[in-house]
Amino acid sequence: MSKIVIRNKASKEIGYIRTDSKGKQTAYNNKDEKIGCFDPKLNHTKNNNGRVIGHGNLLASLILRAS
Repeated sequence: MSKIVIRNKASKEIGYIRTDSKGKQTAYNNKDEKIGCFDPKLNHTKNNNGRVIGHGNLLASLILRAS
């Protein structure tokens, strides 16, 4: 499992994205709370309530919005 850290302009960690072995990505805020996921097979991003918020990978924007 890989981890990509997302930082703001001041280099403060505001969240991260984990990728599992099947390519599915999950976004977390800096409090380790799940805020969304991206399924590359379906090519859509869901928020933490399971609602589709758009096509493509929008996880970084979810992290920025949550910070």
